[in-house]
Amino acid sequence: MNNTVWQIAVWLIPLVIAIVFHEVAHGYLARLLGDRTAEREGRLTLNPIRHVDPIGTVLVPMVLALAHVPIFGWAKPVPVVASRMRHPRRDMALVALAGPGTNLVLAAITAAVIGMVASRHGGALPGEGLAGFINENLVNFLLINVFLAIFNLLPVPPFDGGHVVEAVLPRPLAAQYARLRPFAFPVMLILLVVLPSIAPGANVVARIVYPITEAVIGVLARTFGGLG
Repeated sequence: MNNTVWQIAVWLIPLVIAIVFHEVAHGYLARLLGDRTAEREGRLTLNPIRHVDPIGTVLVPMVLALAHVPIFGWAKPVPVVASRMRHPRRDMALVALAGPGTNLVLAAITAAVIGMVASRHGGALPGEGLAGFINENLVNFLLINVFLAIFNLLPVPPFDGGHVVEAVLPRPLAAQYARLRPFAFPVMLILLVVLPSIAPGANVVARIVYPITEAVIGVLARTFGGLG
């Protein structure tokens, strides 16, 4: 397989799957808690077409894969109406946590599969041909799921962690915090692009997300093996 196509495929495929599960988890838990908005809009499906954002799910990851830098992306947010849930503040936090929680469960399952495959091949994954392609997708699926989980728990809008912060703050402070929502994209741009370029020490991903991601992957590696 052409190396460029290979690199795009082994990152884009696992990224799309991880993002789709993340979004469906939000919508599914919202339905269980009383809000059927996502269900009515056809978003409780694993069909990626219903969730794909052309820029965030396809273009950005492809460019990052070709640039050989860490891959991330996003899908169209699943619609959730907090007021339709039985306990809006608490339930919104639970719905927000459902996405990262699902990614961590998928990461653990994938680590177990990798460990079993590696144990059958002398402790290492086959790296060539179709088997190599599948195994590289598995490893990247693990890495992406852990990264997405930690990344989305950053306690600022538009990330899931922002919804959790809003739920636990006293109502007056939560109302002030909610005013950041319309500025979600500029906040993300400043946090991930502007600050790191101005002050490398303020690189939130490098200083916070990566170390936690590596620690979680280390735990999974020690638990299941096959990731060395």
